[in-house]
Amino acid sequence: MTLVIMAAGMGSRYGGLKQIDPITGQGAFILDFSIYDAIAAGFDRVVFVIKEENYALFKETVGARVESKIACSYAFQRLEDIPAPHCVPEGRVRPWGTGHAVLSAKEAVGDDNFAVINADDFYGRDAFMQLGEFLRTARTDVDGKEPFCMVGYALDNTLTDHGTVSRGVCTTDAHGYLDSIVERTKIMRTPDGAAYLEGEQEFALPTDTTVSMNCWGFTPRAMEGFERHFAEFLAAEGGDPLKREFYLPGAVEKMMEEGLCRVQVLSTDAVWQGVTYPEDKPLVMAGIRRLIAEGVYPEKLW
Repeated sequence: MTLVIMAAGMGSRYGGLKQIDPITGQGAFILDFSIYDAIAAGFDRVVFVIKEENYALFKETVGARVESKIACSYAFQRLEDIPAPHCVPEGRVRPWGTGHAVLSAKEAVGDDNFAVINADDFYGRDAFMQLGEFLRTARTDVDGKEPFCMVGYALDNTLTDHGTVSRGVCTTDAHGYLDSIVERTKIMRTPDGAAYLEGEQEFALPTDTTVSMNCWGFTPRAMEGFERHFAEFLAAEGGDPLKREFYLPGAVEKMMEEGLCRVQVLSTDAVWQGVTYPEDKPLVMAGIRRLIAEGVYPEKLW
């Protein structure tokens, strides 16, 4: 099984390359804990999706630490890697989004079942154990649909007190399969719970709403869907050509609509930890220290 780690974003709200910002006294990054948990769950390969200009930095830091523990490879998310006849809009510097990041790892993943996570999110041991158990036996169903999965978190366990966040807001059917997912890019904590902004209007969200943190499991055929729907995204009209993005959750929903897959939602009560904003870092560091003190992780991972 392969773990794909999306690490190409620069973290504009955070103010730097937060994927390799130490969060322990031993210098570990958040993604070190993800890799550690993935190995424990049975993953045997990791693919880092990064910007090409960050290759040497990643290899000298993360790669140097984990290459002796798990097979590592690197995939580059390049702005110019788009299918003909499409062209990069003049003036665009923003990456194409998380769906394109996954597609960038197509050659590295090959024929393997694979999981996808963000580099700067701490998902918890349970998430990787559930992903590993699912992907170990995931095969095309008898009706021809691909078995995908998503680890779902309670919204309240994923919010920050320091601004808005982007989350995939999910609904599930009676059997625990994903029914719909809508990317909300401005969700915030409120005195009454939570809400998202759409334009100038505010809409309440229950804090127990299931949300996606881009913690997914796929079979190799998923790449066909990402490829097809990215081309459709580029051909579609509307939106700011310099800013619009091809989101992973939206691509998955399109694959669901066309009957390519069904997505099992794997619930977890784990509390998400991440550094969307600089003010989040002390809280994440304290949370990791507690887990080390409880014996969940060793003082030194590698």
